[in-house]
Amino acid sequence: MGDDPGRLYLLDGVAHIVGVINDERFVYTIQPRRCISSVRRQQGMRLDERYVPYLQMAGLYHLERLNDRWFRLDEPLVSAFAERWRLETHTFHMPFGECTITLQDVAYHLGFPVDGHYVSGCLTDFHLYIEGGRPAWQWFHELLGVLPLENQVQKFAVNCTWFQETFGECPDGADEETIRHFARAYIMMLLGTQLFADKSSNRIHIRWLPYVARLEEMGGYSWGSAALAWLYRCICRVANRHVVKLAGPLQLLQSWIFWRFPSFRPTGYDAFSWPLASRWSGYNPGISNKEPRVQMARLKIDLLQPRDVSCPSGGLGASAYDVMAVCDVPDLFCGGRVASG
Repeated sequence: MGDDPGRLYLLDGVAHIVGVINDERFVYTIQPRRCISSVRRQQGMRLDERYVPYLQMAGLYHLERLNDRWFRLDEPLVSAFAERWRLETHTFHMPFGECTITLQDVAYHLGFPVDGHYVSGCLTDFHLYIEGGRPAWQWFHELLGVLPLENQVQKFAVNCTWFQETFGECPDGADEETIRHFARAYIMMLLGTQLFADKSSNRIHIRWLPYVARLEEMGGYSWGSAALAWLYRCICRVANRHVVKLAGPLQLLQSWIFWRFPSFRPTGYDAFSWPLASRWSGYNPGISNKEPRVQMARLKIDLLQPRDVSCPSGGLGASAYDVMAVCDVPDLFCGGRVASG
């Protein structure tokens, strides 16, 4: 197959995966196994009730609830959807038109506020901009009360195992400062594994220090916007045919697929739960027959019609938005309000 610049699968020199789907020279399936290991329940880091006020303060309590439940990615299904992703529009190119994951989806599926200050940071030189110009590891020690060994550090990232072994259980009778140390470590693990996981799946970057330094102010940031931007970036990367590992907040992606496209929903998960992504916590798609399942998912997507898509204006059935309409729920778009049905 030649590289015709007019073909859909080429964009800014990036070879899109759709260009090789039907090419027998390639066998393609996204295999985010390493990513799955980074978003599963935090082994060795049990939630302590003493952390809860800080998690609520940071606006991340719903994320902890998701973290406390097993999450398994349906790799063939996500693979088929990623093949539809367009980098230039950040949308899925479907037979009936374009669709994408929005801030509203983030709010309902993950339970995050999507307004507030933007989340920013530099992965490489962020230590140059730390408050007061202090060395990054000095600040790490001040905020967490301990430093990792050199063999647990890779540049500005610390191995997850060190966090688990060091902060796995907060001691009984710990003073408030120690509890804050453990709460900061727990939040850094949540951010680094649940929301902003990378393909390494085993490291936590210390760029989160400026945020956990002021736990009382974390709730003023738009974590939902940052999570959505990171997911967009990760799907853009995996749309390249040479990239076969997917990172990011994958529970958001999979939950969005299940809600927006009812024909892909697993059966037996009818109970309403909040946030919406927690509904699928027990789903186990299995790991066998991946290639045939990818092909089947592609065919199902090819046959989708507008009537096969659920949206807020059309409703998601009595088990979802209708329930939310008659319940008092937090207005996730403006942090202080409560919306009543």
